[in-house]
Amino acid sequence: MGRELFESSPEARAVFEEADSVLGFALSRLCFEGPEDVLRQTENAQPAILVTSVAHLRANAQLREARPSFVAGHSLGEYTALVAAQVLDFADALRLARERGRLMQEAGRQNPGGMVAILGLDEALVEEVCRATGTYVANLNCPGQIVVSGGKENVAQAAELARSKGARSTVPLQVSGAFHTPLMQPAVEGMARAVSELSFADPVIPIVANTTARPIESGEAVKAELLDQLCHCIQWHKSVEYMVNEGVSTFTEVGPGQVLTGLIKRISREVELVNTESKRIARS
Repeated sequence: MGRELFESSPEARAVFEEADSVLGFALSRLCFEGPEDVLRQTENAQPAILVTSVAHLRANAQLREARPSFVAGHSLGEYTALVAAQVLDFADALRLARERGRLMQEAGRQNPGGMVAILGLDEALVEEVCRATGTYVANLNCPGQIVVSGGKENVAQAAELARSKGARSTVPLQVSGAFHTPLMQPAVEGMARAVSELSFADPVIPIVANTTARPIESGEAVKAELLDQLCHCIQWHKSVEYMVNEGVSTFTEVGPGQVLTGLIKRISREVELVNTESKRIARS
């Protein structure tokens, strides 16, 4: 992850080198060479995704000079948004992402759980499934794609019940816990302590928050959001709808992969989509 960018862009190379220095180990080598099972561990995956996303941001001259109307990120992606909006510098955001990953991984050990994407059911039916199985809606991603989270057995029951109610398919996610549910509560105290040790500036660009799908414009509000999103649903569908309703006509996905580009296509067919990894511009 990120090797080609590292090799082709001095700005990206500087981001990876700074990350290695800040964390005190060769995160860049882990990104480029693995082993994959170690990279996938939550405490490593979260800083790795952040560093690669910021490398994409800084390697793109147009993005460095851009002044978007809003920034937003899905779950961990909110940390890249904080860097883009100058709420935190990269080093502090990286330390915080590493601690977030460690705490969430530990919470997953304390409260074993999982997540499953349910495809083809509306929100009301998925909520019925959650009530019946003791699970939680964790991500409202786009029409027809909702992620449910909870204890491992509960999630398996939810997947079975969703299929019986007409879900097109159910896809288990490769995660270490029941993210964005009360089962992550053990991570909150440690994150509150980590957040309290940093200085948060007011965003220079409004950040559309994961938990409310509304802009936050103060450093103090950002602190609260980072804690809230650990145990509450990610409102990505509503976040994109809010930005579209506010007049946003172009979305740029910054970072590895094209997941958000695909989700936004299903939320609005009228917007233009740019993806830094594929370097493609597409009409949804």
